[in-house]
Amino acid sequence: MNFKCNLIIDSCCDLPFDLVDRQGVQLVKFPYFFDGVETLDDLWQSTTPHEFYGRMRKGEQPTTAQASIGVLTEMFVAAAEAGVPTVYLCFSSGLSASYDQACLVAETVKNDYPNFELHVVDTHLASTGEALLVFEALRQQERGLSAAEMKDWALEAQYYVNVYFMVEDLECLHRGGRIPSSVAVVGSKLDVKPIITIPADGTLSVKGVARGRKKGLKQLAQLYFDSADRTAAQPYICVGNSDCEKDMKKLEDLIKDDGIEPIFIEGTIGPVIGSHVGPGMVSLVFWGPDKREQISVADRIARKVRGNQ
Repeated sequence: MNFKCNLIIDSCCDLPFDLVDRQGVQLVKFPYFFDGVETLDDLWQSTTPHEFYGRMRKGEQPTTAQASIGVLTEMFVAAAEAGVPTVYLCFSSGLSASYDQACLVAETVKNDYPNFELHVVDTHLASTGEALLVFEALRQQERGLSAAEMKDWALEAQYYVNVYFMVEDLECLHRGGRIPSSVAVVGSKLDVKPIITIPADGTLSVKGVARGRKKGLKQLAQLYFDSADRTAAQPYICVGNSDCEKDMKKLEDLIKDDGIEPIFIEGTIGPVIGSHVGPGMVSLVFWGPDKREQISVADRIARKVRGNQ
């Protein structure tokens, strides 16, 4: 099948490999390291979740890096030589410098291939959230969107991807600089499970807390009931887990118990994202309200102060 545009995606989307292994799609494989040894995140083609997270449970601490300039250059040049307008749906700039680097590489490649149409889109999403956007982008690609139309669609659609997840241990997020140390310390001392979200700026924010995993799963399900857009004929929900598939299935059952019959897209959190969340993460992503309208308390106060001046 010939598409009007090709897609480049990265392994941080954590979709099943068989969904993205297709014509018109290229995969940027981000690296991760155990004891300095580099391995590429290939969506679980060269290792298993149990092997990877088993090493973390034994105390090994993997590190990650963004895709190199060389890898991105090779990917973009190959796309240019293929001659098909291309869109790269990139991992959130709020969590990595990958987007900025991709933009620099894209400008260099476009200078060498001035007639090549290439768009780099900051999805402001990661992992299961990025998965839902990419999954729908694949459907839009099949429907015949041009590269410019795909870019415009993704820039707007990202704000309706509602992301919530619960982790077992906050230390991984703290160690990677993704959450403040104060949140990690309180979470571990009180044995609470923070519910974390990705707001419009693509960073991480604590949505709420739950006492224990069972209550945490119920809170995740309730967030769906409260906010999800269920007007679509076939509502898609992305769910993910980092080697805790039974909990993911429990979350699905909680949603289906309400008489809802969505289509679940199941993914296992890959090594790059997994390095920062650790084993035991459960995630839930759905189409919902515009995140740009979800103003934080701090922003409300600032607006009120400015209004009084």
